[in-house]
Amino acid sequence: MTQAKAELIPMNKNAFDAIDSTKVYWLGGGGAMLNVRGTIILIDPLLEGFDMPILTDAPFGVDDVTHVDAVLITHCDNDHFSKPTLLDLKDRIDEIHTTHYVAELCKEIGLEAVGHDIHDSFEVKGIKVTLTPADHAWQNGSPKHSKVRHYEMEDFCGFRLETEDGVVWMPGDSRLMQEQLEQKPMDLILMDISDSRWHIGLDGVDKLTAAYPETPLLPIHWGCVDAPEWKEFNGDPEVVRNRIVNPDRLYVKAVGEAYELKR
Repeated sequence: MTQAKAELIPMNKNAFDAIDSTKVYWLGGGGAMLNVRGTIILIDPLLEGFDMPILTDAPFGVDDVTHVDAVLITHCDNDHFSKPTLLDLKDRIDEIHTTHYVAELCKEIGLEAVGHDIHDSFEVKGIKVTLTPADHAWQNGSPKHSKVRHYEMEDFCGFRLETEDGVVWMPGDSRLMQEQLEQKPMDLILMDISDSRWHIGLDGVDKLTAAYPETPLLPIHWGCVDAPEWKEFNGDPEVVRNRIVNPDRLYVKAVGEAYELKR
């Protein structure tokens, strides 16, 4: 399988400074960073310690991180819940928010985290964050992983972040769900474009993007892991562009390149 490869624009410590807008950065894979007028939120940061070969590195390392107001974790897969990253950042993170199950996993490695139900909301310095549902319990069909526990729907989530500059939605790794087609309007979707059967898939991309035909889309979960046979890592934004309504709203960004929301 031929892989699309994401470009990289390295970020420096200035990316963590206070600004007069909201900037959204794709961190590679399924991760993102928001700088909301100086409030820093990391979603599923994977900066080091992944167990598969990498095509495109993260845009900064753990030593470059000055301060994080909150980390949001969508689920327990190690390309989203990176224990090495979180442990090396723990003294610079104010809060970790996730599902109840992942909060338990955090506690096991000495990290304090707040577990939430799906649809719960909380605030990070005036930014309202709401957990949205996700369907990604692939582990129940795995002989290895199903021995650990039976995974429930509430172990996986997305996040809706309401900032003063606009609303950003990270659906998370998920098969398409009807409820995901019925969300309140948003100003940016961090769009998983993987065609894996436990991700949204191309048909799911068609339906989700049609449900929000004017919303800008930032494609993620592609072009960073050197795994030609894994559909989970091998989305191609140009394939998606040819399938969606209003394709000009697909903003293909390099890892580390900002998408800016302004009031």
